[in-house]
Amino acid sequence: MALHYKKSNILKGAIIYSAGDTIAALLLDEFSWYRLFGMMFVGATFYAFEIPNYFDWIVKKTEYFNGLEATLTKTVLAVLYFNPLWIARHLLFIKLFSGQFEAIGVNLIEVALWSFIVNIPISFVANYIIQNRFKLKWRFMGSAIFSALMAIYYAMSETLFS
Repeated sequence: MALHYKKSNILKGAIIYSAGDTIAALLLDEFSWYRLFGMMFVGATFYAFEIPNYFDWIVKKTEYFNGLEATLTKTVLAVLYFNPLWIARHLLFIKLFSGQFEAIGVNLIEVALWSFIVNIPISFVANYIIQNRFKLKWRFMGSAIFSALMAIYYAMSETLFS
């Protein structure tokens, strides 16, 4: 499987992920230029590389599936990608770029776990739509927009689940 890392995804990742996190930061009165630029970096690197390639893998993994089996497998694989460890890593990035080094600990995994569990119904529906209704070339954009909304939720989940 050839891996892809495209300019368009780099730009979309930088803008969309940082926009969602910036909204969360403003709502929590935690805005910081370091955080904004850090999340732009993460969106343009980690997320712009990982997510489109994972979605491409999902397509290849399910290419011989049909009907309900294909639909559910694609959806579940997408939901599982954004698992508690992914959420904890996202929260770690927020803490790092916000200079809140003392707030980095095992507690981020607990917050991420509760965030994931509570979010499963919404994530399932959104990922069903993204994986089964969007063409592959639009899935990263759809996921990025959904993730930008979720970035608000993830950033606020620390307040909700701590």
